[in-house]
Amino acid sequence: MKQFLLTMAGVFAGLVLFLIGVPFLLIVMAAGAAKPAPTPAQTVLALDLRDPLTDQDPVNPFASIGRRSMSVMSVIETLDRAGRDGKIKAVLVRLPEGGMPPAAADEIRLALKKFRATGKPVVAHSQGLYPSGVITSTYMVGAAADEFWMQPGASLQATGLAAEDVFFKRFFDKYGVKADYEQRYEFKNAVNPYLYSDYTPPHREAQLSWMGSVYGTTLVNAATDRKQAPQALRTSLEAGPYLAEDALKLKLIDKVGQVKDAETAVLAKAGKGAELVEFEKYMRASRERVPRPGPAIAIVEGEGAIMTGHDGTANPFSSSSAMYSDDIAEALYDAIEDKDVKAIVFRVSSPGGSDTASEQILAAVRAAKAAQKPVVVSMGTYAASGGYWVSSEASAIVAHPTTLTGSIGVFGGKFALGPALERFGVDVRQVSVGGDYAGAFGAGGEMNQAQRAAFAGWMDRIYTNFVDRVAEGRKLSPERVREIAKGRVWTGAQAREIGLVDEVGGFYQAVDKAKALAGLKGDVRLKRMTTQVSPFQALESALGVSANSARTLAAAAWIFGDPRAKGLLDEMAQERMRSSGAMVLAPTPVK
Repeated sequence: MKQFLLTMAGVFAGLVLFLIGVPFLLIVMAAGAAKPAPTPAQTVLALDLRDPLTDQDPVNPFASIGRRSMSVMSVIETLDRAGRDGKIKAVLVRLPEGGMPPAAADEIRLALKKFRATGKPVVAHSQGLYPSGVITSTYMVGAAADEFWMQPGASLQATGLAAEDVFFKRFFDKYGVKADYEQRYEFKNAVNPYLYSDYTPPHREAQLSWMGSVYGTTLVNAATDRKQAPQALRTSLEAGPYLAEDALKLKLIDKVGQVKDAETAVLAKAGKGAELVEFEKYMRASRERVPRPGPAIAIVEGEGAIMTGHDGTANPFSSSSAMYSDDIAEALYDAIEDKDVKAIVFRVSSPGGSDTASEQILAAVRAAKAAQKPVVVSMGTYAASGGYWVSSEASAIVAHPTTLTGSIGVFGGKFALGPALERFGVDVRQVSVGGDYAGAFGAGGEMNQAQRAAFAGWMDRIYTNFVDRVAEGRKLSPERVREIAKGRVWTGAQAREIGLVDEVGGFYQAVDKAKALAGLKGDVRLKRMTTQVSPFQALESALGVSANSARTLAAAAWIFGDPRAKGLLDEMAQERMRSSGAMVLAPTPVK
């Protein structure tokens, strides 16, 4: 009876998903595919940066359901198109109240300056800047505008940069937990909070070094854009916090006013009859659907932890991202085989991950170079550890001055929980067959002497492999790489000085570098190679059904007899054909 009830409950849940969830998702998918409204002749784009930013668009089409977010790549590509679009007259930027990821702020700053270079104004508005994250990066973006507005009575608290770590060593000692880890080497400090109760000298040195570099870069850029001496701007900001009215007197901002006042001002700059349009609406409407012929630069993107395997959309509604080695390598090999592709820009934003997955991706980078197709890495927010491994042998590396990179090192280990659990009457016992190392990662206790020696040897080999790849790719001696490695994180500006990065700049600087290496001139099309999962594929994967079953599910929505739903589904079907390369001459009228 119990099994019968469980089975019936499962059937009922499936029916609810089938009859309610699936039609809802299908209608949402169709609505997203509907033809966008035309752009007004006099348009001001409203770019809202207050929602979280990813570096790249998510692979899964449902990842953004229930949350508002944009990617840095979509923002800069849309600003590039807007700069060439005669209908777009200006941009209004809404700034977040907290700090932005430094490299993301760098990339958007460059895009805004490129937009302004076309003669179109940018107005930025802030409702306050508070000491959360790298707040000077947010201030830097505001400083890149023609006019920097702030709401009356709002606070400007861009006085510096602070970071805080929580150390668990004394807590672990109290409860008998042992963090059994190995590091290569002293700057590979990701596990330091488990091993120590305070910053070690190398940990403190590295932390203050990259923080100082990021802080200095943001202030110099902001001072340059506001036509002030960097030291004078730094002195003024550090003497804060200020109210908006005081910041205006010190020339830290340009105007004080409500958001509505800034909107009115920028619309006046755009000309008579100008309209405000949400940035995301224009972004969706302006994307090119028909690729242009001729030579191309392939764009391969990877964001998140580096892992082996395929994405597979096991959970299409997850907002997390990862670089799956099979997918990234496949995209690189596709670019190699594409006769139109003359060079590759590999956008990397990753804190690291699996060494074997990183090596698989690096092998594809090598193959591209062997096929006479230069590979230029464009580093995003970070390209550290495995993120640097996959970049190390590229033809050239371009990073933002505030990108966190390097971290050429490795760590690994386990938590030994046995002694802690014993205090609560829980005993952990282990049995094993084969070699002694088979039980090295059991939770019951620390590794024995032989297990630790074997583990340490394995860590040494991974570290040596990493060093060798960097030495080969960057044309440095292994001895020099070991000096600047040791797990230390560098900013892009620092990495440029020590030979880990070729140029400081953003995505379009990487594109220019790829063009130069490939001998291309003029306007070259960009061809995105990274696989994007369609809504149908994601839905099929989520429900564990075949393509035929998915079509049956789509047909089920028709049972409701709602002509509007049928019309949306028809529009979605046409959009799916377009995405597959079909030419749909005219939309089917909704009856």
